[in-house]
Amino acid sequence: MSALLEAPLRDGVGQLGLSLDDGQIEQLMAFLDLLQKWNKVYNLTSLRDPQEMLTHHMLDSLAAVPPLARYLAGKGLASPKLLDVGSGGGLPAVVFAICLPELDVSCVDTVGKKVAFIQQVAAALRLRNLHGIQSRVEQLSQQYDVVSCRAFAALQDFTAWSAQTLRADGIWLAMKAKKPDDELASLPATVQVLNIEPLKVPGLDAERCIVWMQHQAA
Repeated sequence: MSALLEAPLRDGVGQLGLSLDDGQIEQLMAFLDLLQKWNKVYNLTSLRDPQEMLTHHMLDSLAAVPPLARYLAGKGLASPKLLDVGSGGGLPAVVFAICLPELDVSCVDTVGKKVAFIQQVAAALRLRNLHGIQSRVEQLSQQYDVVSCRAFAALQDFTAWSAQTLRADGIWLAMKAKKPDDELASLPATVQVLNIEPLKVPGLDAERCIVWMQHQAA
């Protein structure tokens, strides 16, 4: 089944303006395979149809790669670190790790089977820059340049729970469906919204955006 998805994946990658080599395409396809196989036992995602997994998960996550790559290039960090909160089935974290090999990606989740899946993906795809952490994000002390989430929690909860993991000059990247006006209105004064960037996901006729945030300067 996955072989049938390679052409639409490549087409979507092209539409997003991403320059991925054949090895990275193979890794994305292998990740999709692993997600389908593990999902039958561990219920990592409610989606079961491979085509839906491609559009709603893979391409949805890939749409955030160009904005993230632009941010990292602008910062000029030598070895940037990203923490993905509530990674679940590894989205968008695994996609980030594949597409941006210079980025060190850690996934934190409270559910052991989901962390085990991340570790299996890292081993199977030889992603040395991908790590799984079983913990509550509030209990982590290491700091990261980027803290991301996708369909994890309301913005005020996401930023409150992960505040200590974000470097003073770091940035939050929250992937959302449509612009979350109510959540934005509920953010505390300690969080500054920098930009709400619309995303166009190939093959998906639905609103998507990234909410970029940072610590409010004292």
